[in-house]
Amino acid sequence: MLSRPTAAALLLTLRSANALVLPDGVGRLPALGWNSWNAYGCDVDETKIVTAANKLNSTGLKDLGYQYVNIDDCWSVKSGRDSVTNRIIPNPDTFPSGINGTAQQVHDLGLKIGIYSSAGYQTCAGYPASLGYETIDAQTFADWGIDYLKYDNCNYPSEWDDQYNACIPDSDYPGVNPNGTCPDLTNPAPAGYDWSMSNTTKRFNAMRDALASVQDQRVILYSLCEWGNADVPSWGNGTGNSWRVTGDINATWDRITAIANMNAHELSSVDFWGHNDPDMLEVGNGNLTIEENRAHFALWAIMKSPLIIGTDLSTIPDTHLFILKNADLIAFNQDPIIGKPALPYKDGYNNGTYNPHYPPEYWSGATSHGWNLVLLFNSENVAASRTAVWSEIPQLSGHDSKYRVEDVWTGKDLGCVHKEYTAQLEAHDVAVLKVTGTC
Repeated sequence: MLSRPTAAALLLTLRSANALVLPDGVGRLPALGWNSWNAYGCDVDETKIVTAANKLNSTGLKDLGYQYVNIDDCWSVKSGRDSVTNRIIPNPDTFPSGINGTAQQVHDLGLKIGIYSSAGYQTCAGYPASLGYETIDAQTFADWGIDYLKYDNCNYPSEWDDQYNACIPDSDYPGVNPNGTCPDLTNPAPAGYDWSMSNTTKRFNAMRDALASVQDQRVILYSLCEWGNADVPSWGNGTGNSWRVTGDINATWDRITAIANMNAHELSSVDFWGHNDPDMLEVGNGNLTIEENRAHFALWAIMKSPLIIGTDLSTIPDTHLFILKNADLIAFNQDPIIGKPALPYKDGYNNGTYNPHYPPEYWSGATSHGWNLVLLFNSENVAASRTAVWSEIPQLSGHDSKYRVEDVWTGKDLGCVHKEYTAQLEAHDVAVLKVTGTC
């Protein structure tokens, strides 16, 4: 029979005492929503934000839990802050109703709204940011009705540099070995160094504390866009509700696999109240194949990452909307009882090496819904088969029994399957299975 969580095991899923636990369950589960950056970059305005909010409703995405409508960079006046109040000034040309007026329109649709700033003097695009103004900005965001803050890592002064450099095992960074180590790293931290004492942590903690000071007025989910610097998985849970573990994503297959590979090796800190953020979804963007879009979404969902859509919802094809609306993958991502992500139970084509082109291919995870999830991924550039052997899957307790299996993409009942299931997969595609009780 299926492995089901005991009461003691469920208690162990609660986060440690240093987790950032917010009222009303905010941040307990991965955030679901939409962000303006991948679709529009700096060409963002009130109309596009409200249009996206309406599309979350009309497409049925809101009904599946997508609730945050997030304004990224470039929303303010670039020349500086208000000379009297020191508040950041919304651009009156692009946000004629102000951010508070835009927020009201989003809230009227039953959704939540997010804003963007940076732990530096300027944002990544050169707009006023929040270093040194954390208290003012947190109060401003609360007054405007903001529900979510994406907090970036750009343009801080040299006096805020860290004492040591951290190894970031991301293919975007030079000097990274295939095993994910950084042999050419200059001034590495000594063994056992506590990165929670770093200047990076202090910059992000300053905004955490400012948001806490307005919590009685407004509960704001805190999303750290720290890029994986300063060993953020070791301290991010006490600072934010999610934390970026890599540099930026883009709509290329190599970048998606590189990020998936790195995140696959950084999942030990993921549970209720804290989630690795491998960056926003590129489903619907670029020239990714439908198989690549499917694999990208499925991997992000099972790693219990925030699922933040990054495409223009007014033009997204139904084929891609179908991926974003997969109710079973969302149910796994948003499980109210089990906070742990799926994990690789064996590697696959990669054969154990840290390879950004070939992330782990065999994944499994438990749910509280009466089924276990099994994901089979073909990372190769050609069609290939992948086989789930029941005795290898931890949640199935090492048995060769017959299990009832359902295809998550089609909803098709695959019947009672004995010992193993083989999926024929196109290049870069995934099979996702619901494995229920023995039969």
